Parts: sequence; C-alpha cells; structure tokens
Amino acid sequence: MTRFDDLAEQVLQGHSVTREEGLEILQTDEAHLLPLVNAAYTIRHAYFGRTVTIQMLFNAKSGACQEDCHYCSQSSISTASIDRYALVSADDMLKGARQAHEAKAQRYCVVISGRSPLEKEVTDIASAVKRIKQELPMQVCCSLGLLTEPQAKRLKAAGVDRINHNLNTSEAYHSSICTTHTYQDRMTTLRNARAAGLELCSGGIVGMGESDEDLVALAFALRDVNPDSIPLNMLHPIPGTPLADANHLTPQRCLKILCLFRFIHPRRELRAAGGREFNLRSLQPMALYVADSLFVNGYLTTPGQPGREVERMLTDMGFEVAGGKPAVPDSPVPAN
Repeated sequence: MTRFDDLAEQVLQGHSVTREEGLEILQTDEAHLLPLVNAAYTIRHAYFGRTVTIQMLFNAKSGACQEDCHYCSQSSISTASIDRYALVSADDMLKGARQAHEAKAQRYCVVISGRSPLEKEVTDIASAVKRIKQELPMQVCCSLGLLTEPQAKRLKAAGVDRINHNLNTSEAYHSSICTTHTYQDRMTTLRNARAAGLELCSGGIVGMGESDEDLVALAFALRDVNPDSIPLNMLHPIPGTPLADANHLTPQRCLKILCLFRFIHPRRELRAAGGREFNLRSLQPMALYVADSLFVNGYLTTPGQPGREVERMLTDMGFEVAGGKPAVPDSPVPAN
C-alpha cells in the first residue's frame, strides 16, 4: 500500500485528515499523482460508487453587479464583454429547467448577479420555482447573493431545495479577491439558509493566487460549515477582469486540489465545477475518479461541455448518471 492508500483507509474508518496531511496531498510530486488519485477514488467509490450527479446552471440575471469580485465578469470593476439583462421571466426559468431535465440534470440552479436579491426578485423566483417543481421531478438550487433569513424561508416555502453560496477562498485571502463584502457576510448567508431548512452548496474558486495554506484553510472552513455539496471552481481567467492574466493552474494541480477536498470531505458531493474544461483539458475524465458531480452546458458567462458529450464521457469511463439525490450518510450540522 502507498502512503495515500493507507490514509484513505484511515479516512474510511473515521480519521479526520489533519492540516499537515492536507498540505502533503497538495505538495505531492507528479510521479505520485496516479497513486493519489487512486486512493481518492477508494473514498469516492465507498460513498458514491460509479455514479455521477449532473447539475445545470441558469443565468437568470446578468451583469450590473455592485460587488468588486476580482474573478467575476459581472462585477462592478469588470470590462468584460458579456450579456447584461434584468431578471428573466418565470416562463424563461421554466424553459431552462426543461432543458436541464432533458440533459439528465438532477439539479437545476438559478443564478442571479448582484449583492443581494431585490424583494420583487425573490417573489418572482419563488413563483417560477413553484411552477418548476409542479412540472419536473428535479431539485432546484438558487444562487442569489447575500440572503436574509426571511428571504431564505420564502424560497424554502416555494420549493427551493438548496442554496449555493461559496466561501470562495480562505478567510485570510478573501480581501485579496473582494473588498465590497466580507468573508463573514458569506458565513451569515449560509447560517440564514440553514436556519430556513435549506440544504447548502458551498465551495470555492481555486487558482486566484492563493497559497497551499489558503486551500487547506478553505477545506477546513467548509468542514465546519458541513455543506451538502461542494463545488470546486477552477479559475477561468476572463479578459476585462483583474484576474485576466492569472495562470496558476495545471491539470495536475487541479487533480491534487480535488483530492484534497475528497480526503477532507469523504461523504460530501464534490463537483468539478466552473473552469473544469479550461484547466483540466485532456485530463477531465480523471477528475471523475475523485469528484462525483459535474456541471453541463456552461457556466453563466463562459461555455462548458454539452450534456451529450458529458454522457458519452461517462459511458466511455464506465460511470453512470445518478438517478436521484446522492446519499449523504450523516446529517449536516448548522453553519457556524
């Protein structure tokens, strides 16, 4: 057995990976990458078998954001050439949900730009979600920025299953990528969503210049939050944003980061999310030996892999699309 095989067995027996072990995973040399991925697959297979959960995003409101998130093409400081529009109609949101269902997505995520949703936007999205849930057998996730507890309760009552709100990076590095809201603002939104009875989807963006220590700190912070789903976005530098020239990731680096999160979060749905195609390139299929979830058909303002191509990739690898919500063996605890 390799060192990582032994660590994987310890994790399956209940061991919590230490920060030192997390750094060891990230700093593995390329010669030991395959044994690391294989060990991570042992954990992934124990909880998720060979199934992959598909999710699709829908950009329901684009641009005109007040925030200065350095990675985002929709931010107040971005000059990126993107579509800009107000909240779309409920009919358009329902149409997007039908397309997600056709792409075999188990979850449909409605996303809007902006610091926080307007009250009318919460009302309109809640109305659309009610129609979606009446027609389609799929989960609905919303990513709407900073939320109050009353807003979260309204969304829960309408049928929203899950709220996405990423921590994005470590608390120490947060001010390097955003100054218009704080890391604690994000934690407050997660607490509000959990208090409303909503599931949590919370992860990060890697490749923004953060250190190995920042990545480990993010993974440990998420262990405290204990989300139901962890999306790992890999920065896709966009011209017109402050991080347009950031080029910190290699396919091997992305795989190591995914392994880090699998070892620290063995039971959680782990998604190879935005930037997967751009950064993993020809190693995309290998990510599925670690992650158990994917986005299809794009990421708000950047293109992604079409659903049919994803399905072909899964078939070629001997994986299958999950028929429903992935099992999570233990109950989440409130975010703190």
